[in-house]
Amino acid sequence: MLLAGIILLGACKRKAYEIGNDSTADSAAVVADTSANISKLVKTADIRFKVKNVEQTSEGISALTLKFNGMVTHHAMTSLAEQSHDVRLNNDSVMRVSAFTTSADMTVKIPTEKIDDFLNTVSHMGIYVNERRMDIEDRSLDYLSAQMKLNSRRELIARQKSGKVVIKDPDAVLNLKDDLVDEQINNRRIDNEVKYSVISLNFYQSNTISKEVVANDDPADYNLPFFKRLGMAFSNGWFLLGELVISLMNLWAVLLFGACTWIVIRVVVKRKVKPTI
Repeated sequence: MLLAGIILLGACKRKAYEIGNDSTADSAAVVADTSANISKLVKTADIRFKVKNVEQTSEGISALTLKFNGMVTHHAMTSLAEQSHDVRLNNDSVMRVSAFTTSADMTVKIPTEKIDDFLNTVSHMGIYVNERRMDIEDRSLDYLSAQMKLNSRRELIARQKSGKVVIKDPDAVLNLKDDLVDEQINNRRIDNEVKYSVISLNFYQSNTISKEVVANDDPADYNLPFFKRLGMAFSNGWFLLGELVISLMNLWAVLLFGACTWIVIRVVVKRKVKPTI
């Protein structure tokens, strides 16, 4: 009986071990199958090209984006004056001639299956393409990792709700739920990146010349006529002469004192000189 019990116990252990191995193999097979079915390819593209008119091209790209069921997420257009020259027309106005360079930056999101058609259509809008590039990033493993973590957290939360697992720290439960939300958001972000490709566009045009008549902002050009300035100079000179005379009259006491001092010195000097002779 003892020998039969030992044999039976060994058989049960061997059976449990085999079942455990089969379960592990099945789990690995499920993970491998899930990994094989998940394909998350994120496509991004950049293009730089020259156009005839930046403003018209911007409008065309916006219309094309709507046609492809996309969305413009960024649009900026700049015009910078590289050179400027003023031609004087008269004392009051000048003609300002400026050379402007105009460029624009746009960022659009296009359905991934239409990215090639969009890039080809945009390329035909320009005179020539300086640079065109498309990158593909495989996010399948990131997505699979987030999905597996998400399932693990869901299972743990379900066990905690059913009472099979007791988590005493409320902060730990809250952190677990926050991680669950983060993984869900991360997977949705990857899904959105896979569904819509981000394309960055930069285009420019040749320098343009702008002519405009503006007010003369140089104060030195606003002078009175010659004869009027001459009359004002004569009047100012007479005024300054009068002010000088008045200033000297205000100093009469100083002048009188100086004259008396000079006379006294002269008399004293003469008296000293006579005995010597």
